[in-house]
Amino acid sequence: MAFIGLIFFTLAIIGYSSAMRWLHVNPYLTWITGILVQIILLYIFAMLGWLKAGIWIVTTLGVLLLATRLILGYLGKVSFHYEGLHLFDGWMIFLGFVMALVLYRSPLIHYDNFSHWATIVKLLTYTGHLPTPSDTIISFTSYPPATALFITQFVNFVGFSSGAMLVAQFALIWAASYSIFATLRDRTRGLNSMLLCLTIAISYVFNINIRLNNLLVDYVLAILTVAALVGIFAYQSQPKLQFIHVALFSGTLLLVKNSATFFVVIIAIYYLYMLTNRITSSNRFKRISKIIGTWFSSLLTGALPFIWWEIHVKLTFTESKHEISANAYSHQLSQDGMHGFVSIGAQFLKQIFNLESLSTQGFLALNILLIGGWAIIKYACHHPNNLLKLLGWLDLISLLYYFSLLGMYVLSMPFAEAITLDGFERYMSSTVVLNLFIGAIALVRVIDETFYEQNMADRGPRNFQSIWTKNGYQLASFLVMFFAIIMMYSEINGTNFTNNYNRRTLPVMLTKVAQPWTKLNDTKILIVDPQKVEVTTYYAGYLANYYFFTNNATGQAVFSTKKATFKKDLHQYEYVAVPKYDKKFTKGMKKFYHQHIRTGFYKVNKNHLTRLAATKKIN
Repeated sequence: MAFIGLIFFTLAIIGYSSAMRWLHVNPYLTWITGILVQIILLYIFAMLGWLKAGIWIVTTLGVLLLATRLILGYLGKVSFHYEGLHLFDGWMIFLGFVMALVLYRSPLIHYDNFSHWATIVKLLTYTGHLPTPSDTIISFTSYPPATALFITQFVNFVGFSSGAMLVAQFALIWAASYSIFATLRDRTRGLNSMLLCLTIAISYVFNINIRLNNLLVDYVLAILTVAALVGIFAYQSQPKLQFIHVALFSGTLLLVKNSATFFVVIIAIYYLYMLTNRITSSNRFKRISKIIGTWFSSLLTGALPFIWWEIHVKLTFTESKHEISANAYSHQLSQDGMHGFVSIGAQFLKQIFNLESLSTQGFLALNILLIGGWAIIKYACHHPNNLLKLLGWLDLISLLYYFSLLGMYVLSMPFAEAITLDGFERYMSSTVVLNLFIGAIALVRVIDETFYEQNMADRGPRNFQSIWTKNGYQLASFLVMFFAIIMMYSEINGTNFTNNYNRRTLPVMLTKVAQPWTKLNDTKILIVDPQKVEVTTYYAGYLANYYFFTNNATGQAVFSTKKATFKKDLHQYEYVAVPKYDKKFTKGMKKFYHQHIRTGFYKVNKNHLTRLAATKKIN
């Protein structure tokens, strides 16, 4: 059934992509545009309380669109121009397929998967509705649901599992990554296209704090912003399509995470810049009015789904973690005071200027790359270029993001977490990846402009200035292709290594003693965890809540040596999960219950625990 569901879902994705081609969307943007259209449709259904029906309607519509396309094509009523396959298509298809296979076998490990990202997908999948006040299993109720909706749509047809969720998010990332090839002036040039492939592979180096085997959205924010900027550039001569594109991508980004506002501002500024270059009029007032009207209308259209979400959150929940609230920010400032601000700021500056920081290394590497590229192309190739100017803008983006991140630590995060700069590298990876893609796209276009033959129609194997430049080009193309493949395989092998390394972690061991629960409940469950830090940070509790689909699960690492206290603690719960051997718990069970217990899943009775089979489904 999972295979049939996968085929059905895939046909729907192809159907939406075909429909985008029909609407003159750039071929390299059709996949991600089609996915975002589905997300917006699913969002509307979810907000109306019809998510389950909406999933079937939206997916079936995609299949019908594909069938319509095939029928009309057969009748000769419609036809599309296909450029054929290029070198980068082979790279994307083969390595994307291999990565998807690896992710399908990957477990979820990161804390935030269980505190929100995987839990919200499970809630949407098995309840068919957005969180309500009674769904206390969801803590971060203000988090928008865009990625969760797409993942839910996917697992609805292929089956709910960690691997299926990861594959769905990877499909979203891979589709957005494919959009960068729309910026190529000549897609037959192997050097240029492989440089972009190498950029995709290198971007995962700066995403290494979470990798692709997590449902966190920091990389998603960056790659969707890249796709949005690419579309604005690609639709310079298609103002209506550009308008819709900006609204769609900015709207979806805002529904990915609240912090996406920063990236939408970047999109808005670039869109305004492109509008000023395109709209011409002898009447200055008329020209400015038209630019501002078009710009504002597109952004307002994109903001409407998020405004709807904010209203929904305010009306549904009395309080929500990380919600956008001036009162919450004011309370945080008064609580921490100036001393807290100074302490956090000092730690922040220390981290920025730490050369071992991955984000700092990315910042420096991009500066060196673009300054070097600018100098070589200008002085060695005698071709003036704007790479230095672009670098100034990218550095400004980094600087502004530093300030916004500092603001988040000061205003939104508890002091105990903020003073340690919790998640700093993960948050900064978004802007590092964004700047990396923008810089690489600009560099590739400048490289193309330095080629001997600028007439695309006349380019061929013989169109080189000399045999030396031809040999140099071929060698460079081979080396870049080699490193693009190696770097992507490095990410694949790194994910495999991480999976192997995590085979004894609590989430993996839990799957060996009990089946996951799929019916939302309030059953009290204790998860025994010998790692105290996993209990004190609520990792064990969040994991148990996610796995057993309850908000009454608790982790415990320390057990009393007194019989009355030990029994009292245990009898608060209906079930006990022991994924990993805990010496103190085993000793207590032997002493007070006369049972030898190492690992397993047990029902709590008055004077003993009853072991339940690992394959037995409880609910």
